Parts: sequence; structure tokens; C-alpha cells
Amino acid sequence: MPATASPITDIVRSRHSVRKFHPTPLSPSDIRGVLEDAQAAPSNCNTQPWTVHVVSGAARDALSKELLKADEEERFSSDFSFSYADFGEGAYLDRAHDHAATVYGALGIPRSDRAARNAHARENLDFHGAPHAAFLFMPKFGDGVRVAGDIGMYAQNFLLSLTARGLGGIPQTMLGMYADTVREFLDVPQDLKLLFGISFGTADLAAPANSFHVGRIALEQSVVLHDTPGILDAQ
Repeated sequence: MPATASPITDIVRSRHSVRKFHPTPLSPSDIRGVLEDAQAAPSNCNTQPWTVHVVSGAARDALSKELLKADEEERFSSDFSFSYADFGEGAYLDRAHDHAATVYGALGIPRSDRAARNAHARENLDFHGAPHAAFLFMPKFGDGVRVAGDIGMYAQNFLLSLTARGLGGIPQTMLGMYADTVREFLDVPQDLKLLFGISFGTADLAAPANSFHVGRIALEQSVVLHDTPGILDAQ
């Protein structure tokens, strides 16, 4: 019997990054369900290398204040490198620039307004108003690449589970740029490295920051087929 689209198709294709949330906390059953779904992710040799810290309420507010203070004082402490320069000159950098143009265009912030752009970036450190944030820590086996891949699969389960429940989330590299601040606040051992965080809750659908979805490249630009005919034919 040929495969057909299923409800998971709608969930995967409707998931998007939420950049403005309602402040109302989620129910304990919803949060537990999301965590249980995320826990079902595959991992290399079933090591399940994720350690996840979830902050809500007073802890969420206090950590946000610490992150904003660290940013003001330029106390950056990333466990993993990040630079636009690493994208090189070409398609990857072009996509990053297109993404930024889409986001700031929807917000009505011109490229020349650095103050407004910086203020928007700092909203990451208040979790875009979300009532909850999850911080994804990992041990570093070898070069860490396989472990980071496992964390990525965990995070995708987490995000899709939110979408399936009518909720939203956003993975945030920027939260990982203050790893020491987060570790100290949450009392996390130094041998666990912070890859990124996910802010989550109920999306504020009326907010301009949620008025767009960024696109994806065509399959022809990312898939190479070998003796697999018909896949890229016009649909």
C-alpha cells in the first residue's frame, strides 16, 4: 500500500519559531507531555546524553535578569563557537541575511537602526515573553558532534510536541552565549556544556513578530538522488 500524508506531516510543516508569547504558564500535564515526547528521541548507542533544565515563574524571571545583566556587562561565555563569518561567502550566508531581513522587515526595523535591532536581540534574554524556557546541556564525548546531533533530535521532538498541542517554541543560539551565567544560576556542573535553549508557551498570534514564516530551499538544492527516480519531477 503506498504511503500517504499523515497528521505528522501537518505538524512538521506547520512548526515555526515563535518570537512573542502570552505570559500565561502552561499546565503541568502539557509540560510533562512535551518532555516525555522529547525523551523518545533517538541517540547514538542510546546514550540519551541530554540534561534539560526548565525554568518557570520566579526562577524564569530571575534568570532573565541575570542574562540581561551579563549582556550589558559583555560577559559572554559560549561553550561552542558561533560567527556569521563561519558561514563563508555564498548560499549559507545569503540565507542567514535573508532570514534577518524577513524578521526585521516584519518588525518594521530598518537595517540602519542598530539600537532597535539590539533591543530586539535582547528580547531573546527575556525568552520573548515566554513563561518557560528549557536549557539543553550535554556532556562532550570526543569532538562533541555526535552528542550535539542527539541534542538536536531531542529538541526537534520537543518543538514538534509543542506544535501538536497548539503551543509554540523557539530554539535560541543566543541563550548559549551566556553558558557560565546559566550554569552558575542553575547550579549545573562545569562538565555539562550548554548547546542552546528553547523558550516555549502559547504564541501571541497577533504580534508582528509572529506574522511571517521563513521559507525553505527547494529539494533540488539540498538532495542528491542515486537510482531514485521520479522524486524531483514536477508535482
